[in-house]
Formats: sequence, structure tokens, C-alpha cells
Amino acid sequence: PLVNAQKDQFRAQGIANLLWAMAKLVDNGLEQTPGCKEAVAGLLPLVNAQKDQFIPQAITNLVWAIAKLVDNGQEQTPELNEAVAALLPHVNTQKANFNPQEIANLLWAMAKLVDNGQRQTPELNEAVAALLPHVSALKANFSPQGIANLLWAMAKLVKNTQQQTPGLNEAVAALLPLVNVQKANFKPQGIANLLWAMAKLVDITQERTPELNEAVTALLPHVNAQKDQFIAQHVANLLWVMAKLVDNGQEQTPEFNEAVAALLPCVNAKKDQFNARDISNQLWAMAKLVENMQQTPGLNKAVATLLPHVKIQKANFKPQDIANMLWAMAKLVDSRYEQTPEFNKSVAALLTCVIVQKANFNPQEIANLLWAMAKLVDNGQEQTPGLYEAVAALLHRVNAQVDQFNAKGIANLLWSTAKLGELIELNVATSACESLVYRISKNLQFSQEEISMSLWGVMVCCARLALVSKTNKSNVLEKHMDDLLTRLENTSPDNEEDRSIMIMASSWLGRACLVVRHYQTAISKTQADFRNQLQSCMPSLKIEEEKSLNSLPPVDLLLPDHNMVIEVQGPSHYVGGDFKTRKGSTLLKIALLQKAGFEVIEIPVNRLCKQDLMKPFIDQIKKRTNSQ
Repeated sequence: PLVNAQKDQFRAQGIANLLWAMAKLVDNGLEQTPGCKEAVAGLLPLVNAQKDQFIPQAITNLVWAIAKLVDNGQEQTPELNEAVAALLPHVNTQKANFNPQEIANLLWAMAKLVDNGQRQTPELNEAVAALLPHVSALKANFSPQGIANLLWAMAKLVKNTQQQTPGLNEAVAALLPLVNVQKANFKPQGIANLLWAMAKLVDITQERTPELNEAVTALLPHVNAQKDQFIAQHVANLLWVMAKLVDNGQEQTPEFNEAVAALLPCVNAKKDQFNARDISNQLWAMAKLVENMQQTPGLNKAVATLLPHVKIQKANFKPQDIANMLWAMAKLVDSRYEQTPEFNKSVAALLTCVIVQKANFNPQEIANLLWAMAKLVDNGQEQTPGLYEAVAALLHRVNAQVDQFNAKGIANLLWSTAKLGELIELNVATSACESLVYRISKNLQFSQEEISMSLWGVMVCCARLALVSKTNKSNVLEKHMDDLLTRLENTSPDNEEDRSIMIMASSWLGRACLVVRHYQTAISKTQADFRNQLQSCMPSLKIEEEKSLNSLPPVDLLLPDHNMVIEVQGPSHYVGGDFKTRKGSTLLKIALLQKAGFEVIEIPVNRLCKQDLMKPFIDQIKKRTNSQ
């Protein structure tokens, strides 16, 4: 209270010392009481009033203190922003007088303020640009902590502006060799911050210099050596780093694999200390590691450790966290991770979060979320409560933001909407498909995979329309299908999946297709039993099995004399295996066969388990064949 009472009597150095002290106390656990906040609020206007009297050390301490207070929950009031704005021009005017530690602390503080929502004003950018040349000039004088803070700050500034400030590349290049030189002197937090910074710089700039690779290589053994000293946040960040590095082409050396293996047991040891962002980062990291490298020992156990905390912390997840986690869970299942009850509960908890925060997702997150839901369904995920509502909520956002989706997002959305089949109302699916193919026609650059996914998605939409009625809408979409098929043919795909999509599209459009696809066939016991039952009831009926018609995927049973196909549909043909909601692939096959002139009878496999359930289908086939 005395700070506030005597605030008008403090000189520049006293103001700087007081704010630094309060920030330091708060950073070490002191609660930000009303008295503390009032003292801060009382001092901030004095910063502006006495701005011309602060020496470099005081400027550094003040900006550092403000950044620390904001990072620990201090509200960014107009007075706080004015204090920062008042100090920044003095960084430029006094730039030659800052020592190495002050440069490191100032750049860290400015990056931290920007990371916490401070507007990146021209004055802030000028202050950063003024300090960067001194990083190169004074590189030999930075301590290990200074090196770590500087690289972290540069990565944060690049991340938040998506552009590289002049002089940044030179500063980074000057610091990287020092990492190798001082590798034995970095503390756990320094190691975590350095590796995070390097991973983030590579992720944004897509540039991996020899010096950066050497710096990463130098630090990896220290992850293993200091694994017991990392706090929960470090563990989460480091696993994210490992995943990001390998996703951007990092060689999986023995040292790299040892570092990953050393961190995974720490997940279990610190499981109760992770916040919402830590959980999100780790699940994303584990999915990425599984996608890019062989199954690492301890990874499944680490995932299982984190899953219960998804439900506990669901109220704290931000939109990006939710999108990353559902993507991660879909990717894990796609890599054969077991869908345990705990896994399913986590998915259900996240779907609730999607519904609650539906208005807050950006286009990339919407595309990733719908891809994840479709992948989960495609891999046998049960119809989790909230799945339908979450999908519908997101698709309504697609039309509103359609101009903001990139090529990958459009392809993922078309594929996902198609894969989910009858789970999505036809008019909603058609509306989204029309909006997205219109975007494709605007000459966006698509990869071969994106063209293939988009073409398959448009085909399924046409199939759904054809199965309901002959509508003009399918004719409009068929034009886009034709364009996409031509684009896919021009890429000369050599993988079986793309060839199959080309065959189906050519068949639909009545175009010649030079591609040949050889299908693997397998006769299920249920299919064989039904065939035998049908044959015993109708001994003279000619039945063929696993026959490929018009180069399309094989049908279960063909009655060639009657142009009739019988499809015994197992649970994999339905969303969540419910034997009611057909997937897009199921609908497309039926529509293609009907378009080729075949009558199709679908028999859900759960109707073949008893004689009395099977009899109506046999009677139906008898009636149809006799009437012909």
C-alpha cells in the first residue's frame, strides 16, 4: 500500500526496481493480490511520465517486468500498453548501450508480450530491428541462458508475424554455432527452449542449415542426460519438438530415438502436472511420431496415461487444442492404436468441446476436425454421442468460410463429407460439395493426392443424389467430376487407390479408361453360407462370386442371368457399424452398379444370423428372378 501512497516520489530507477521486484515475486509464486495489482497500476503511468530518464538497464528491467506480469495473468490495460509504447522508442535511441544480457532479456520480453496479445506496432518492430545487429556483434558474450532466450524470442517473433524481421537470419546464424560450443552449460529449461525454437524456425522457414542440424545434434544427448530434471511443461514441449523435427525431415539418428524414448516415461511420472495445452501438444506429438517413425517403446503407455486427463480438462481446451487432439486420435487409430473405453470417452469429451466452441474454429481447424471424425468412423469408431451434432455444426461453418480454405482443406473436406455418408443430411452435404468444387474451379494448385481425394468426394455426392432422384444438381457436379478426372489422368498416378478412383469416375462418366486394377478377393463365411442357402432354395439359379463388373470393385454375388447383384454388407459398410447409416464408399458402389444397369439388393450381415431373418431376402430374390 505504501507504493501507491508514495508513488509520486519515486524516481526512474526506483520505478524500474519496484516493477522488476513485483514481477520477480509473482514469477516465483506470489499471488497477484488486489494490493499488488493496485501498486502495479499506480506505477505504470509514471513510466510514461519519466520515460526520458531510464537508462538501458532500467528499460530492460521494466519491459521484462511488464512481460512477466502479463505472462502471469496481469491484465493488458491501456496504461500497461502505454507504458510499453513509451519505452520502445528509447530502445532504438539507446541501442548501442545495451549489454548482452539486456539485449537477450529485452528481445525475450518483447516476444513474450507479442505472444500474449500485445499488438506488434511499428515501434516494437523497430526496437527488435535495432537490437538484432548487436546479437551478431556481441555473440561471444552471451551466456547459455541468453542464447536460449534469444533463439526462443526470435522463433516466437517469427511465429507471431509469419515473416522474418530484417537481420533475423543473421542473428540466428550467429547464435547457432554457440549452442554446440556451450552445449554442456545449458540448464533443462534452456535445452527445452532451444529445441523448441529450432523446431519452430524450421517449421516456419522450411530451411534446415548445417549449423541448425549441428545444434540439434549437440543438444539431443542432453535430453537423455537431464531427463529427470525437466518439469511437466518441458516434457510436453520437447515431445512436440521431436515430432515437429521429424515431420520436417529430421534424420532419426540413434541419439534422436534415445531422446524420444527418454521422454516418454516422464509423461507417466508427471501426468498430474500437465495443463490443457501440454496434453494437446503431447497427443499431437505422439500421433506425429507414430506417423513418421516406427512404434517407439513406451508410446502406447504414454498415450494411455494422458487420455483420462482429456475428459478432466475438457473445459480448458482452446479450439486449436481440440482440433489437434481429435486429429491425433484419428491418426493413432489409423496406425492401429487400440480403441479402448478410455479412448472412446476422450473422443466423446472432445466432440462435446467441438459443439460448444463451433463458432471459434478457423478453416484449417474445421478441415482437420472433419477429417479426424471421418478417419475415426472409417476405422470402426462407434457412433459416439455428439458425433452427428459436431459434424453438422462444422459443415454449417464451411459455407460461411469457403473462400478461406486452401487446396488441402478443400480436399480433406470433400473426402470427409463423402466418407461420413448418410450421417450427413443430403442437402447439407450437397451444399458443402457445391461450394467447395466452385473453389476448385478457381485454379487452385492441387497435389495428385488432393485431386484424387476431391474427385472421390464429388463422386460420392453424385452417387447420393442419383440414389435419391435424377436431379440437375448431379449434372452440375458431373462437370466438375470430369475436370478433376482429367487433372488426375494428367498426373499419371501409379498407386492402386488412385487408379481405382479413375476407373470409377470413368465408369460413371462413360469415358474410356486405360487403367487396369487387379482386386484382391475374399469370401466371408456369412457370404458363403448365404450363397449356399440361396442355392439350396433355387438349385437352378446361376450364381457367381467376387466378380468384377466394368472393372469396378468385385461384387459379393452376381446373378448373371438376371443382371442382379447381391451385396452382403458387414459392419464396415456402415457409420459406427450401426447397420443403418451407410458410408460413402458403400453408397458409391451401389450407385455405380445401378448406373451400369444392375439391380442391387443389399443385405445387412446382422440379418443373416437367423433363418427367419434371412427368409425375407430369399423370398425377395425368388420373386424378382421369377418375374423376369
